[in-house]
Amino acid sequence: MRIAVDIDDTLNIVKRAELAGEYIRRNGLPYRLVRPDSCEIAKIYDWSYEEATKFVREGGGIVAFTDAELRKGAREALEGWRRLGHEIVILTGRFKEWFTSPERVSRDWLEKRHVPYDELVAQIPFEGKGKYCADHGIGILVDDNVSACLGAQACGVTAVLAIARHNAARAGEIYYGGANWRQIDAAVKHILSVRKDAPVPRNPV
Repeated sequence: MRIAVDIDDTLNIVKRAELAGEYIRRNGLPYRLVRPDSCEIAKIYDWSYEEATKFVREGGGIVAFTDAELRKGAREALEGWRRLGHEIVILTGRFKEWFTSPERVSRDWLEKRHVPYDELVAQIPFEGKGKYCADHGIGILVDDNVSACLGAQACGVTAVLAIARHNAARAGEIYYGGANWRQIDAAVKHILSVRKDAPVPRNPV
């Protein structure tokens, strides 16, 4: 089976609030912290989208993504799925306005951390991930975005929510989820064991 996996806040830990706060203090800007656990830079402080974009493009904010720490157990889970014969599609919503070359930035991050995958697709917004998966034969989506997971479920794709502080209050809306990669791995393996359309692994362990 083809399994899609998101990068930011799913495979990694993005420290947006910390770096944005340093940028604001360094430049003497008047913005206040309003949503420290938000997964959207533009919503962490009471600043405009344009100021948040300036932080990423010119203020060093890009390192929140390029230097993001790989979540414990993520690499091992993906390695295990591939050993069982499943294909891993890295599916990220990173876009050119912030990342210039989303594919290159994402590939560099993945390869430096030895994250195994078969295909990389960038610039797919969260609201389009479900349809993309359905149109490209992807049976499972692992993502931290609740809307992306709901969209996947609506398209007949089984979603697994990577649970964190920013989405914990809505975790009950998604049937499968995990607060760490051990739990995510277990959820995916359970789905593979019960889905009638899951193919027999090519290289069973």
